[in-house]
Amino acid sequence: MKWVFFDFNGTIIDDVELCLNLLNEILVSQNKNTIDLKKYKNIFCFPIKHYYELAGVDFNINSYEELSKWFIKEYQPQSFNCKLFPNLKETVLKLKDKGIMVGVLSASEKNNLIEQLKKFNIYNLFDVVLGLDNIHAASKIDIAKEFIQSNKINPKEILFVGDTTHDYSVASEIGGKILLFTQGHQSKEVLMKTNATLISDLSEVLEYI
Repeated sequence: MKWVFFDFNGTIIDDVELCLNLLNEILVSQNKNTIDLKKYKNIFCFPIKHYYELAGVDFNINSYEELSKWFIKEYQPQSFNCKLFPNLKETVLKLKDKGIMVGVLSASEKNNLIEQLKKFNIYNLFDVVLGLDNIHAASKIDIAKEFIQSNKINPKEILFVGDTTHDYSVASEIGGKILLFTQGHQSKEVLMKTNATLISDLSEVLEYI
């Protein structure tokens, strides 16, 4: 492996509870039933719009665009109170000691992502930060492909680390390896359906390498 790309939400930062709370605020505002953590982890998916629908959000009451703007306005400042997952920094530093390039690949809007990385004092840990140019959290496959092609990177030399089946789809589409982290936004049962290698601690990335 010459490159390791970490997802951000639910892999680097533990923001699961925050995202659940904000979703439930939306549901309450629409007089819908709230959901618990177990259901959240079983229905969470990309695109985010689809998971909102599964949770019961009514886009006839509030458009997805309106809710996306509200979510980011609430999420961004509150996310600074979240915690990094254990062993993140140590794992990244050890990978770099081995001469491996380490990046962040996220469906977050890039400027918001950079702000978060700087707030957590980990921006300088990474060799590259890849995020979307909008706040709608759709897919990160295209930005990954563009970076790999423009830098002439062999996909077989890339390891992706993420917490969702979308991360699995990214790796499969590109032809890289994947480790799925079970402490993030999707349940272990959902992740197991991919047949990918699962990890419960980020230090396990080093063992895989």
